Amino acid sequence: MPARSTSLTHRSRTPLRLLVLGLSLVLAAAFGPPSANASDPGHSGDAPYRGKVISQLRHMTLEQKVGQLFVIEVAGRDANTVSDTAKATNQRLYGVDTPAQAVAKYQPGGVIYYTTRNNDDNMGSPAQVATLSNGLQSAALAQPARIPLQISVDQEGGALVARFGPPATQMPGNMALGAGRSAADAERSGEVIGTELAAVGLTQDYAPVADVNVNPNNPVIGIRSIGSDPALVSELVAAQVRGYHAGGVSAVAKHFPGHGDTGVDSHFGLPEVTHSRAELEAIDLPPFRAAIAAGVDTIMTAHVVLPAIDPGVPATMSHKILTGLLRDELDFDGLIVTDALDMAGAAATYPPNVAPVQAFLAGADQLLVPPQMDVAYNAVLAAVRSGEISKKRLDESVYRILLHKHKRGIFRDPFVDPAAATQIVGAPQHLADAQAISDRTTTLVKNDAGVLPLTAGPRRVLVAGWGVGTTAGIANALAARGATTQVLESGTTPSATAIANAVAAAQGSDLVVVSTNNAYAVSAATGLPTAAAVAQTNLVRALLATGKPVVVAAMRNPYDVASFPEAPTVLDTYGYTSHQLESLVRVLFGEVDPSGRLPVSIPRADGTGELFPFGHGLGY
Repeated sequence: MPARSTSLTHRSRTPLRLLVLGLSLVLAAAFGPPSANASDPGHSGDAPYRGKVISQLRHMTLEQKVGQLFVIEVAGRDANTVSDTAKATNQRLYGVDTPAQAVAKYQPGGVIYYTTRNNDDNMGSPAQVATLSNGLQSAALAQPARIPLQISVDQEGGALVARFGPPATQMPGNMALGAGRSAADAERSGEVIGTELAAVGLTQDYAPVADVNVNPNNPVIGIRSIGSDPALVSELVAAQVRGYHAGGVSAVAKHFPGHGDTGVDSHFGLPEVTHSRAELEAIDLPPFRAAIAAGVDTIMTAHVVLPAIDPGVPATMSHKILTGLLRDELDFDGLIVTDALDMAGAAATYPPNVAPVQAFLAGADQLLVPPQMDVAYNAVLAAVRSGEISKKRLDESVYRILLHKHKRGIFRDPFVDPAAATQIVGAPQHLADAQAISDRTTTLVKNDAGVLPLTAGPRRVLVAGWGVGTTAGIANALAARGATTQVLESGTTPSATAIANAVAAAQGSDLVVVSTNNAYAVSAATGLPTAAAVAQTNLVRALLATGKPVVVAAMRNPYDVASFPEAPTVLDTYGYTSHQLESLVRVLFGEVDPSGRLPVSIPRADGTGELFPFGHGLGY
C-alpha cells in the first residue's frame, strides 16, 4: 500500500520537532527503501512495491538470489515430521530429511506439491495441506532473507491433472469446459479451484492449459486442452485466468509456445511442432495473447522444438522463443517458468548442469524441479560468478519473483488457517457448482436408434469397459434410478476372455453401457492403433453384435467414436470425475438435456475427412 502522508502545520513544528524530523529523514535515507534509478530492474509502474523490492535485492547475497530462481519438490505431509519413505526421498534428492531442511538448504523461491511423483505424497486432508504450507513458510521466513515461498500445484481440473483429490471439489476440466462453451462457467471453475487452493496455503496454480489441441493423436494434451478452435480456447483461457485470480491464487498459462500439435509426450521425448510462423500466429499464440491481456502472472514453457522460430532448440532453452517471441513480441513482463526440467524433453538433451543455465539464459525466471538440485544450483551459481550469466540478468529475474510475491500478498500474509480450510475445501456451494457446470458439458454425439432418453422403471443393465471407479460410479448412479446392474470392468486393454464374458453377460441384460478411454489412440512409433485401442474397439463391436441396445460413453478423448462409427448411441464426457459420471447418467435418463457441443472435430479413421464437425452435438 502507498505510504500514508501526515499533514504538519508550521505552528506545530517546534525546533525540537524539526530536529527529530531531520534526524528521521537522515535515518530514512540511510536505512529506508532506496530510490530507484535507471539502472535498477523493473519499471516505474511497479509502484508501490518497486522500492521495497530493490531494497531487498541490495541486501541479498548471491546465493540467496540464485535460490530464488528454483522451484523444488519436497517429500512428506509435514514440514518437519515425515515418514521413512518421504525421508528417503528427501535424502536422495537433497541430502536432508525433511521439507523444512530442504527449504533451509537452498532458500528456494518456490515449492511445488505432488501426490505420487517421487513418493512426494504432499496432499491429504485440507487441514494437513494447510499445516504443511504454514510449516514451509515458517521455514522460509526463518532464513536470513525472510522471503516467503510461492507454493504451487498442477490443479488443472478434470480427471487427468488434479493433484488435490476429494474432498477438494473436482471441476470438469478444460475440454469439458470447451464443450460447455461458457466463459462464465470457465471463470467460476477457476474461482472455485483457486479459492480452495488458497485456503490450504497454495499461492499459485499451474493452470490454465492454453494449448490448442489440433492433433487427435496428441498423447499428452488431449482433454487438458479446451479444444481445437483458437478463438474458443482464447476466450476460456482468459476467463480461467480471471477466475483463478478471483479465487486468490495466481495463474500460469502453459505450455508456451504451444503443445497442441505434437505426437510425442515431452515427459518421455522431445516433440517437434512443425507449424509455420503463420500457423503459429493463427493457432498457437492467440490463447497466450489472451492470457496476457487478462493479466496472467506467469507463463510456463514447453519442451518442444519449433523449427519455424529456432530449429533444433527446445523452447525452454531458446532465447529466440522466450525472449524474442514471448518477451519482445508478445510484450510479456511477468514470470516465465520452465516446465519440469527432469522431463525427458529437457533432461535427455541437456545435462543436469547445462539445462538450468541454458533455460535461464534463454529468458526463464524460474527453474522447475531440476533432476539434480545440487548440480543445478551450483551450475547457475558458477555461471553468475564466471560472468556467463550477468548479475544484471540475475537481478531482473529475482526482481520479478519478489515483485510477484508482493503483488500477490504473499509477503503480507503467507499463513492460512487450517480449521478454515476444512470448511472451504469441498464447500456445498462449490460441489453444486461443479455438478451444474458438468451437466452443461456432456455431449450426445449419436442417438441413431432413439434409445435415449431412457424411460423410468426397472431394467437389467450391464456396465462394461474401462475404469474400476468409472464403471462402479456409473452402475451406482443407474441403481439409484431403479436399475439392476452388473459390472464387468475390463481395463484399458480388454482380453479375449473379458470380451467373451461381457458378451455373455449382455445376453441377459436389457441395456449395455460401455465406457472407453482413448479407443482411438495411435502409436507414435508405428502410426497404427495401439493395442489398447484395438482391444477396446473389439469390445464395443462384440457388444454391438449381441443386438442389445448399447450406449458407448467415451470417458476421455472424444475421438473414440471414429474407431466404431457404426455404434448408434455415443456420448462424450471428457473426463470421469464423480460429477461427470452423474451428469452422464442424468443425460441418459433425460433429467438433463445434453447441451455440450464438440470442442474439436472428429476425423474419420481412414483419413478421408471429418466424421463429426466442431460444434456438433445433439439434444432431446
